[in-house]
Amino acid sequence: MASAPSASRSHGAATPAAGSTQPASQPAADITAITTHDDFLLELGQTLGGQAAVRPVDSLEAALESVAASKRGQVLVVDSRDVANVRAAVDAAHSAAPRAVVVVFAEGAAEKQLGAALKGSRVFAVLPTPIDARKTQAVLEGAIAEAAANKAAAAAAAATPAPVTAPAPVTAPLSDLSIGDFSPESARARNRGAGDTRKPRTLLIAAAAVAIAFAGGAVWFFTRGTSGPATGAAPAAATSPSARPAAAPAAPAEAPAADAAATDNAATGPTADTSIVKGKVDELLEKARLAMHERRFTEPAGDNALVYYRSAAAADRENAEARDGLQRVAGVLAGRFDEAMSGGRLEDAALILANFKAATPEDARVGTLEQRLFAAEISKALGDGNLDRATVYLRQAQQSGAIAPEQIVKWRADIVRHQEDAKLQRLVGLAEDRIREGKLVDADDSAKSYLQQLQAAAPTNAGTQRVAHALVGACMHKAREAALARNNAEMERWLAEARAVGAKPGEISAFQRDLASARQRAAQAESERLAQMARERLRDGRLTDPAQDSAAYYLTQLQTSDPNSASLVDESHDLAAKLLERSRAAVLAGRSADADLAQAKRWGADAKDLLAVQQLQSAPRGKGVPVDPATLAASLKRLRASPPEYPETALAQRISGSVTLEYTVDTRGAARDIHVVEATPPGVFDQAAINAVKHWRYAPMVVNGTAVDVPVRTRVRFELPK
Repeated sequence: MASAPSASRSHGAATPAAGSTQPASQPAADITAITTHDDFLLELGQTLGGQAAVRPVDSLEAALESVAASKRGQVLVVDSRDVANVRAAVDAAHSAAPRAVVVVFAEGAAEKQLGAALKGSRVFAVLPTPIDARKTQAVLEGAIAEAAANKAAAAAAAATPAPVTAPAPVTAPLSDLSIGDFSPESARARNRGAGDTRKPRTLLIAAAAVAIAFAGGAVWFFTRGTSGPATGAAPAAATSPSARPAAAPAAPAEAPAADAAATDNAATGPTADTSIVKGKVDELLEKARLAMHERRFTEPAGDNALVYYRSAAAADRENAEARDGLQRVAGVLAGRFDEAMSGGRLEDAALILANFKAATPEDARVGTLEQRLFAAEISKALGDGNLDRATVYLRQAQQSGAIAPEQIVKWRADIVRHQEDAKLQRLVGLAEDRIREGKLVDADDSAKSYLQQLQAAAPTNAGTQRVAHALVGACMHKAREAALARNNAEMERWLAEARAVGAKPGEISAFQRDLASARQRAAQAESERLAQMARERLRDGRLTDPAQDSAAYYLTQLQTSDPNSASLVDESHDLAAKLLERSRAAVLAGRSADADLAQAKRWGADAKDLLAVQQLQSAPRGKGVPVDPATLAASLKRLRASPPEYPETALAQRISGSVTLEYTVDTRGAARDIHVVEATPPGVFDQAAINAVKHWRYAPMVVNGTAVDVPVRTRVRFELPK
C-alpha cells in the first residue's frame, strides 16, 4: 500500500470543538482516519477548522490500536475506497471500541449503495466524497460531541462505587442518513427507530448526575447544616448539569444594552433562587403556605414559596407537603413560562425556567421547555443579526444535554447559513458602494473584485444577480460615453469588461443598436447646426470671410460630415448666387472677381451665369457700359441691419415663415418704397418685415463717380427659436 507524503499526513494542532469546555490545548475528541488519500486528508482538515487533530492510518488494525491508546473520545473516519468490506470494518470497530463514533465516507455514486449495506449498523453517518464542507462540518461537530459525551459517560460509570449496567446499544436503519439532506442520527432517533421510548443515554447519564448532585446536597445538609444556627441562609444547593450557567442579575441599565452586552448576558444566563433557609419544617411549611396564598411564588428573593418548600424538602426528604408544594409552584411557573414565551419575553422565560428546574429538576417537561426556549432565543438572535449571541445559545443548548443532537445540528446549520448570508450582504454592499463611486474594475477594492467573490460563493443569490446587473449597466454607460466621444479603443475596452462581468450577447447587440441610433441623431443634429450657421452667415453677407466663420466654411464642414444633407443643396445654391452677385459688383467697381467666380463655380453656380460675369469683366470699361441692377444690388454694403421682431401671436402659435420685399436704396443709403412681393403665410409677418427694413442702412452706391438709386429684392425669414 503506497504511503503518503509525511507533510500531508502529519498531526495538526488540536483545538476544542464548538461548545466544548476543554482547554484550548486539549481537544474534546481525537479523529482517526483510515485512508491513503492525501487530498481527502487535506479536505477533512480544512473542514474541521482546527476542532480536532486527525491521525491518518492505513488499516483497521492500526486504527483500533490508535483508538485503544487514546484517553479522549474517539471518532473513527472510514474512507470506503481503502476498505474492502466496510460493513465488517464498522462492526469490528464497534466490537473493539464500543464508545467510538464511526463516520463513513463513500464516493458519490456508491453512497446510496453503501448506506443500504450499513443499514442496521451503529455507524453515525455516511457522507459523500468529494467532501461537502457545510454538511461534513455539521456532522463531524455532532460526532465529536457524541464521542466526548460517550467518554464522559464511561468516566462517570467508572467513578461510581456501585456497578451500573449500561443499556444495550440500540441500532437503527441508515436509510435516512445516506440519502438526501443529512441530519445526524442521534441516540434519541435510534431509540425511536427500534421502538424504544427511553431518552438518549446522554440524557440518562445527565439525569443520574442530577440525582447524585441532589443527594450530595442533602447529605451535606444533614451532616453539616445542623451544626449551624437555627436560621440563616446556607450555601446554594447544587444544580443539575443540564441547568444553564448561573450569574448574578445585572443592574438595570438606563439604555438598551449593546449587542456585545447582550451576548455576555446570554453566556451567563439567569439565576434561579436556590438558597436554603434553615429552620423547623413546620415553620418553613407555614411560611410556604402563606407565600402561596400571597402569590409570592418565586419573589422576593429569599422570601418566597419556592425557597421555603425547597428548604422544607431539604430538611425532610420524605415530607409529602413539601414535595406537593414544589409541584404546585412548578405548575404555576409552567403557566408563566407559556405566557412569557407567547409575549416574546425571553429573558423572563429563561428566569422562570431556571426556577422551574430548581423546583422540580427531574420533571419530564424540562427538556421540552428548554428546547422551546433555546429555539426562540436562537431564532431571535438570528433575526437581530447577532450571530455571536446565537452561537452562545447554541453552545448552551449543546452543553445542557437536554436537546437532541439532530436539533443541535439543525441550529448550527441555521447559524452557518446566516453567517454566509451576512458575508454575502457585506460583499453586495461593498460592490454597490464601489459602483456608486465609479471604482468598477481596476483594483482589488473594486466592484468587479467583489462581484467575483459573490459569484464564487453564491452565483444564484439575488444580491449577486443585482450587483452583476448594476455593474454591467455601469460598464455599458462607460462604453457609451467613449463611443460618443469617438474613442473606439476605450469603447471596446468597456464592452470587454461588460462581457467579463456577465453582459449577455443580446445586451451587447442592443447597445450597438442604441449607439448607432444615437450617432445618427447626433450626426443629424450636427448637420442642422452647420446648415443654420451657414444660413446666418449668408444673411449677414459673410460669404467667404472670415475663413473659419463664413458660409463657405460651414458648408464645407457640412459637405464633409453629411454629403447627402438636403440643407446642403439649398444653402450651396444660395451661396453660389450671392457670390455671383458680389462678383458682378466687383467687376463694376473695377476690381477682380476671379476669387468669387471660382467659389461660385465650386458651389454649383450655373455655367451661363458664370460666363456672363466673365464677359462683363473682359468688356472695355467706359461710360457707355450698361449697368445691371442685379449687379448693383449684389454690390450694396449694408451698414446696419436690426433683426425683425417676431410677432407675439405667431410665436405663441409656433408659426414660422418668410416675407419677400422689394424696395429702393436711395443715394443716402436709406430704404424707401418698401412693399411686399410674397409672404408665407400671408399677412402674419408682413409688417414686422417692413418695420425691420425701414431701419436698415447701406453705403451709397457710386457708379462712374455718381451716387445712384439701387432697386433691391430680399427675403426676410422668421424661424422659431430652438
